[in-house]
Amino acid sequence: MSTNKVIITCAITGGVHTPTMSAALPVTPAEIAQASIDAAHAGAAIIHLHARRPENGAPTGDPDVFAQFLPIIKQATDAVINLTTGGSPAMRVAERLAAARRFQPEMCSLNMGSMNFAFFPAARRITQWKHDWEEGHVTGSDDNVFRNSFRDIAHILETLGGAGVKFEHECYDVGHLYNLAHFLDRGLVRPPFFVQLVFGILGGIGADPDNLLFMKQTADRLFGKDTYQWSVLAAGRQQMPFVTQAALLGGNVRVGLEDSLFIERGRLAASNAEQVVKIRRILAELGLEPATPAEARAMLGLKGGDRVGF
Repeated sequence: MSTNKVIITCAITGGVHTPTMSAALPVTPAEIAQASIDAAHAGAAIIHLHARRPENGAPTGDPDVFAQFLPIIKQATDAVINLTTGGSPAMRVAERLAAARRFQPEMCSLNMGSMNFAFFPAARRITQWKHDWEEGHVTGSDDNVFRNSFRDIAHILETLGGAGVKFEHECYDVGHLYNLAHFLDRGLVRPPFFVQLVFGILGGIGADPDNLLFMKQTADRLFGKDTYQWSVLAAGRQQMPFVTQAALLGGNVRVGLEDSLFIERGRLAASNAEQVVKIRRILAELGLEPATPAEARAMLGLKGGDRVGF
């Protein structure tokens, strides 16, 4: 699907980075709400959300924590709210799915395959941790297997699909595209659908320009060019270069502190909104415009913010 409009997704906090890594990382419900509102006002049409324990910033799937910020964001913005079903690699599927089942948002993320998911090299840069849980969370990721079996994926699609939830299908490698094609053939995924191509995670496909072209060409071959919208995210220093390349190729983009803590080489981002402002400026230089939330809903065939459970 070709359009001059580019959907900007902002992933606010994630479940990988820790409070020690950046003071700008939102942790409390109030911080997550404000960061989301600021990102939406800066131009993000979709806000992708995880939750954290307010007392120490550890990832949590507790719906009661999500309930402390979802209504605030909805009241203050028209942005599409996209809840994680990934949570963190350490969570069981039931925990990852709990908030989405309760709140039935317009969108959820959905990881399209099992993989090694590691970020332990980040520990080399840190000598003192703010909270006890952080060091083990990071260094122990060399043993992470992020489970997303065919049964798990089918369960999530069947559980949420009946409520009209659509998905940000996160594909970390070429095989994940074939997994998505399998579920398309089974009728559990229906056009228009949204494919998020993910680059630069240790355990997934690398952030090389040739890989971006290959992933997009593979998706076109499997799905047909007019059945889906696609977007790109890249981890760490590759974030802005890679999403810019995606925009040049007709794709949508994702930024946010979940994916990178930096705004430029050697400088931490002050906020999620700063990253949104930067990619919006780049898009303008390329002659592209950010999609509004209403335009994003139309492009993705979403049910609308009036049909969610919060």
